Amino acid sequence: MKNKKNRLVADINITPFTDVVLVLLIIFMITTPMLSQHGIKVNLPKAENTEQDDKKNIEVLIDKDGFIYLDGLQLHSKYFEEAIKNAVLQHPDRAVVVKGDKNIKYELVVQVMDQARKAGASKFALAVETAGQKRSK
Repeated sequence: MKNKKNRLVADINITPFTDVVLVLLIIFMITTPMLSQHGIKVNLPKAENTEQDDKKNIEVLIDKDGFIYLDGLQLHSKYFEEAIKNAVLQHPDRAVVVKGDKNIKYELVVQVMDQARKAGASKFALAVETAGQKRSK
């Protein structure tokens, strides 16, 4: 005959596991929105009326320091023409949207558009910030 004192306890304490899961959930909730934001800050010029196309475009950004980005990847200017050529060959129906910071020289925007035209792009657009649109960081 066994006593109640000598009885084995087979319960599992899940409190520490629950604490760890909740901490991980909070970490993912905080970091996930940060992952979807692009780290390139471009201060676009403003315009009252613009056309917006929902199709995916080939996006070229030029930041305030004159660095060129193609679909979020920074490129050296001497490799830009080859990279834009590949992008246009893969998606010939898409427009090249140039998002140039308002403080850069207009000549740089023209050079980028000229290189894209030489690479085979036929549709272009210049991105602007509308009056009611908020800038993303």
